[in-house]
Amino acid sequence: MTSPRHPRGRGRTTAGALTAAGFSIGMLMISAALTPASAATWPSASGSQAVTSTISLTGSKDYGMLRLYGSGALGTGDQAEDQKPILTLADGVTLKNVIIGAPGADGIHCLGSCTLQNVWWEDVGEDAATFRGGSSATYNVVGGGAKKASDKVFQHNGGGTVNISNFAVREFKTLYRSCGDCSTQYTRKVNLSTIEVTGTGSTARLVGINVNRNDVATLRGITILNDASRKVVPCQKYNNTTAVGSGPDSTNCRYSTSDITYR
Repeated sequence: MTSPRHPRGRGRTTAGALTAAGFSIGMLMISAALTPASAATWPSASGSQAVTSTISLTGSKDYGMLRLYGSGALGTGDQAEDQKPILTLADGVTLKNVIIGAPGADGIHCLGSCTLQNVWWEDVGEDAATFRGGSSATYNVVGGGAKKASDKVFQHNGGGTVNISNFAVREFKTLYRSCGDCSTQYTRKVNLSTIEVTGTGSTARLVGINVNRNDVATLRGITILNDASRKVVPCQKYNNTTAVGSGPDSTNCRYSTSDITYR
């Protein structure tokens, strides 16, 4: 269940600081091997494949930069609720080197812990990825990028921690949203590190978290381009679906002004 359509929602750090913030050592090793994503270096596809029904992955998969796009029942790219995803990933699966094209349907669903490495969304449909595991799940998004998200990029419906690093995003409303109205709620965590954001002059949010659920967002190494009017909100706070403020603090939105660079 996704949250409703309401307004919501390059520094360096040491490995010790990031692991203290909730990043895993494995994630840091993967991240260190990648060049930070750049809005100017979106990849070309090695080929294209239509997907007419959801692909369920129970083991890790490297697609070699193949473009997957929805067709038939998955042939919509709008914001209609309860669309089916292009891919579902079982607990523990790593997905590498794939482009989700248009139509994107509901992108990728992680049913438990997962790693999305060098995954790119050319035109986000309902959401790029939805995280649906339990309270101990860890979801790593390492490298890649997303654009043309008329609402959310990453939707966190389950529990656990989402780590997003070396990622580029543009033409979006919210990069990460902790579900505000799911039937089962959790305390959730999200960590952003080395993120390149391209503003559009419209209001957008990097993260939207539920402070009444004790969610925690940690932001490090955020570079925001083309946003002289400061329309991109780094951390939007909600009580479920009601916006209750924004900005850094020591409890829920953990970052400082030095963690955000404007260019």
